[in-house]
Amino acid sequence: MKNNTEQGFFERVFHLSEHHTDVKTEVMAGITTFMTMAYILAVNPNILSEAGMDRGAVFTATALAAFVATLMMAAFANYPFVLAPGMGLNAYFAYTVVLQMGYTWEMALAAVFAEGLIFIALSLTNVREAIFNAIPMNLKHAVSAGIGLFIAFIGLQNAKIVVDSSTLVSVYSFKGALDKGTFFSEGITVLLALIGILITAVLLVKNVKGNILWGILITWLLGVICQLTGLYRPDAELGMFSVLPDLSSGFGIPSMAPTFLKMDFSGILSLNFLTIMFAFLFVDMFDTLGTLIGVASKADMLDKDGRLPNIRGALLSDAVGTSLGAVFGTSTTTTFVESASGVAEGGRTGLTAVVAALLFGLSLFLSPIFLAIPSFATAPALIVVGFLMVTSILKVDFNDYTEAIPSYICIIAMPFMYSISEGIAMGIISYVVINLVSGHAKEKKISALMYVLAVLFVLKYVLL
Repeated sequence: MKNNTEQGFFERVFHLSEHHTDVKTEVMAGITTFMTMAYILAVNPNILSEAGMDRGAVFTATALAAFVATLMMAAFANYPFVLAPGMGLNAYFAYTVVLQMGYTWEMALAAVFAEGLIFIALSLTNVREAIFNAIPMNLKHAVSAGIGLFIAFIGLQNAKIVVDSSTLVSVYSFKGALDKGTFFSEGITVLLALIGILITAVLLVKNVKGNILWGILITWLLGVICQLTGLYRPDAELGMFSVLPDLSSGFGIPSMAPTFLKMDFSGILSLNFLTIMFAFLFVDMFDTLGTLIGVASKADMLDKDGRLPNIRGALLSDAVGTSLGAVFGTSTTTTFVESASGVAEGGRTGLTAVVAALLFGLSLFLSPIFLAIPSFATAPALIVVGFLMVTSILKVDFNDYTEAIPSYICIIAMPFMYSISEGIAMGIISYVVINLVSGHAKEKKISALMYVLAVLFVLKYVLL
């Protein structure tokens, strides 16, 4: 009786049957998305501490921003998308704005807060929704495939399967690791990640429920066994840390006081401040739109016209989350592409987001456990999800070169330029130019907004 009552409650709130899902699937999807994103709880404090911010305070701000913004996504839009302080944006915040340009982190937080307010206005006035709807359907499928390659590349890097080299990147050398004596620290984790990919792939082929989550947990467990038996030896200098939870400091929540409400608006009228704010604004806007297009396309959430119902709620939660995150003391909060892992598990409603949000809230109390999940365990999930998203390339019309070539440019730009927003920019510019010059623009009925976007993107490369 209790289960029927609970099912009825969730059905009324999240409309599960309408989205062809159930409570168990949504819960598993929420857990999976959180597990693939949990790394941000360790990475964000490390990056922002380089800018002089307190690590503990940033950890708490990161978890709290993710918790609140993701709950808003569930409430405003009923979508399975999860938000947190974004990668790339945090690096721009710390290494460019603070360390390179010389601004204080308090002023950088002020720029993030102001960006969020502009986003709220754009979301309420349909500007962002209009941009989403203006992008042609083939490009939307290309965005999904490009994101697949991008997150697979991130996974390969996180696992150190792909490493820096004189040719920009190359495959990890096990022989080199043996020669340098780093095999039992670094090499073992690369091996575990490769095994994890195969385990996750087999679970996927076998159609095991929760295959991606099980892949993460099994790979982590193998790492724990390797550490306990001495096959894996943590080495902090190499960035190889213990995979066992560190309970020496207990489960207290670090104070957010060092970063809370510490924004400095003294330079708000300067040209540099405006440039920084618009740089945050641009990258966040098109990363978010790209993520929504890609993940929603893969989950068949787009309608026949390629539009995403309730997109205003999704964009608004992202915008409000950004300003709230700045108040808490963290860089731009954005929709995470790792949401694709939960969608791949069958997550279709805001219940997935609620589960992930609650886990971010819980992480405040159980940080040693969540921070122990190593990147080599979550990397296989990103790589396999990348495969699932790349399949969207099959929906691109390759018989029409005016559609196929811009789609191809969009797809390759994302991993090679290491940016979702750059992929969208290149895709839109090439789509407009190729169709215009070849005389197909009129028959394609390209919207005026596409022309405006193409011009703005060209100006961005010239001026920023």
